[in-house]
Formats: sequence, structure tokens, C-alpha cells
Amino acid sequence: MATEQQEDEPRVTDISVGQSVYDDDGTELGTVRGIDDAGFYVLSSEDTGRVTLEEAGSAFGESYVMWRCWECGEMGQIEGDLPAQCPDCGAPREDLYYWVED
Repeated sequence: MATEQQEDEPRVTDISVGQSVYDDDGTELGTVRGIDDAGFYVLSSEDTGRVTLEEAGSAFGESYVMWRCWECGEMGQIEGDLPAQCPDCGAPREDLYYWVED
């Protein structure tokens, strides 16, 4: 017997890395970059009004834009671009993401 979803209940959907994500109006917001216990992270498309790395680094006062590894949690400073792989565990560049540290 199917029941209707209550308005205050979260929608549960299967999410996978690389999947496109849309808002309620059907506008693409970007693609899933990573998933963890807190939810998922989206690499936004150009027209979503995304925040630049410089803006992210200054949004909360004194903070730094770093990279972080999904596999081991290692973090490092960004020197131009993300490293080719994690220097700690060897995870590929695809497993690294931008992180704002204060």
C-alpha cells in the first residue's frame, strides 16, 4: 500500500557521483562531485551564480581555500591547481575537492 509523502518529510533519491542535480523548476544546478554522511557535494555549472575560490576564502573572515582528499581526509594548500593525486594515500585527483579552512 503506497502512502503519500508528507510535506515535511525529506525526499529520498538515489544519488551517484557524476549525476546531474536539478532544482524544483528543472534547472540544472551541476553534477554530484562527492557523497558523505552529511549529504552530497555539487560541482555547479557556470550559470548558477557560484562563488569563486577567492570569494569562498574571504566569505567568513580569515580563511583559506585548501584541497581535501575523500579517501583519507588529508588536506593541503592549493598552489595553482589541485595535485595530480593525494600525496598521503595516492588517491587520484578525482577524489580531491576544494575545502575552506579557517
